[in-house]
Amino acid sequence: MNSPEENIKTGVVALVGPPNVGKSTLLNTLLGQKISIVSNKAQTTRNRIMGIVNGEGYQILMLDTPGIHQADSPLNKEMVKIALDSLHDVEIIIFMIDVTYPLPERLKNAQLALEKTDKPVILVINKIDTIDTKTLFPILEAYGALFPFHAMIPISALKANGCDQLIAELLPLLPVRPRQYPDDIPTDVTERFIVGELIREKIFNLTHQEVPYSTAVVIDSFKEETNRVVIHATIQLERDSQKGIIIGKQGKMLARIGREARKDMEELLGTSVLLKLWVKVVKDWSRNTRSLRELGF
Repeated sequence: MNSPEENIKTGVVALVGPPNVGKSTLLNTLLGQKISIVSNKAQTTRNRIMGIVNGEGYQILMLDTPGIHQADSPLNKEMVKIALDSLHDVEIIIFMIDVTYPLPERLKNAQLALEKTDKPVILVINKIDTIDTKTLFPILEAYGALFPFHAMIPISALKANGCDQLIAELLPLLPVRPRQYPDDIPTDVTERFIVGELIREKIFNLTHQEVPYSTAVVIDSFKEETNRVVIHATIQLERDSQKGIIIGKQGKMLARIGREARKDMEELLGTSVLLKLWVKVVKDWSRNTRSLRELGF
């Protein structure tokens, strides 16, 4: 382990962009472990999560943020605010897009936000493994006309292609200062927070329509015992009709959510996990300011 007082290239980098472009996948890939949940559904990430990316002579504090989108509900507006607030007090902004998106038309909101910053902005174009590389140049040209990016880097976050080039672009822009964290700490969020997110990830991946977006997870207790961790959690829903979907016939859906979440928890914590799940309804919690504050928004 290196000394926290060591002077290295280090600073805060905001990872922003539209929903479902692979921001969380990129962070997990750079860390070499999963701290940020992923789903093929948009707007999975709700909070700012910092990953601490360590390498030879550098430490990058990377903020994974909710997707920037046209928000209508109080919850979605709070998510967009979290993302936009992350543009302040950082050294660099990574603006990430999905190469399969229609060209810049969908990025008006983000463009307005970027035009207000004086920080260097690097465009990361993700999922290049899904297209013919011949089509890449006109895409780069179109985005280059949108904003004066410091650099434009095509990557595949899932396959780690281009990630070394991204790090190489970031390092010259970072100041030299004392290391902020020991190099064996991958994130600033607690294990308690991550296990709650793992439960929510399984709900996103196993349920459909409005149910994932109407779900919050509260960790009621997290107790470390001699050879296991005992976790009690409540899945919070907005309507009684959603309760039957989450529980499933003869409790099978709830059991599957718990089983898949527990597997990831045991990998994260390195020990056996006993997970107990409950389900309750808090009517229209995502539109209630008090409920959002109680959930930490």
